Amino acid sequence: MTRYGEPRDAGLQPERTRLAWRRTTLASSVVAVLALRQALRGSGGPVEVVGAAIIALVWLAFLGVAHRRIRELAAGRPPGLAPRAAVAAVACTVALALFAMAVIV
Repeated sequence: MTRYGEPRDAGLQPERTRLAWRRTTLASSVVAVLALRQALRGSGGPVEVVGAAIIALVWLAFLGVAHRRIRELAAGRPPGLAPRAAVAAVACTVALALFAMAVIV
């Protein structure tokens, strides 16, 4: 409800938000693939394999959060993003950024 008692028209906001989640998922996928490529380029020892597995798990966790949110947005006007999902998305994004920095350095 709006301030004046009329129902709120969401307009295209849910569609823009859904598209933003898709763009973020695509960018995350590119970062994960590049980090995996760089991590596995070495000797293929246990450290590289474990690093690649962690990168893949973090990426899959982010995809899960993003896919759930995209489905909620496509189904109609969803409630706000749950704090737990928001923390998971932020943690995955920061972890992928740290892995990317670690691989480069």
